[in-house]
Amino acid sequence: MDRSSDAAAVLDVRKHPTAQKLVQRCCDLLAAVQDWTPGRDLEERLNRDFGPGNALYEDLCTYIRQGLAEGWVAETEISGPNYKRGKIALPSAETRYFSITAVYMNSREEFKGQYHSHPYGEVNCVVQIDGAAELMGMQSWQGAGWTSPGPGTHHYPQVRGGALVALFFLPAGRISYNASPDMPQPPSV
Repeated sequence: MDRSSDAAAVLDVRKHPTAQKLVQRCCDLLAAVQDWTPGRDLEERLNRDFGPGNALYEDLCTYIRQGLAEGWVAETEISGPNYKRGKIALPSAETRYFSITAVYMNSREEFKGQYHSHPYGEVNCVVQIDGAAELMGMQSWQGAGWTSPGPGTHHYPQVRGGALVALFFLPAGRISYNASPDMPQPPSV
């Protein structure tokens, strides 16, 4: 497998009832935010309106944790069993032309994954598997809740404090592995 790409098989959700429920709830979320541009404002809105305790957020977390137990979440190893990815849905009319992908990362110490950029931005639902696990967003570390890097941003996915799943949504499925840390961030970060 080419480690510099987003290579991962696309899940056949028809074979997994829990995955079907997850995709439906993802579609509910995407319908609510489809007209928002990823970035700081959307991140604040998601954490305020769809954060921990919200039924939609809690359903996403339940289905992801159940999917981990069932073996269909993040089934493709990127660099060993503690850094895996899985494509749940490609962009379609049903998903408002967002892709849906899950990345499992597990590290007590700070761990960096593959450097990448978001041509159209990204929305991440942080699903803690371990209660202290955090994902680094563009603004800061985030436990349970949301991050939303804006268009043109780039970073290493970073985790600390244990295991989590970043359930992420990409407008038009766009992600690039051609960015480098020395590139300037867009002014809208």
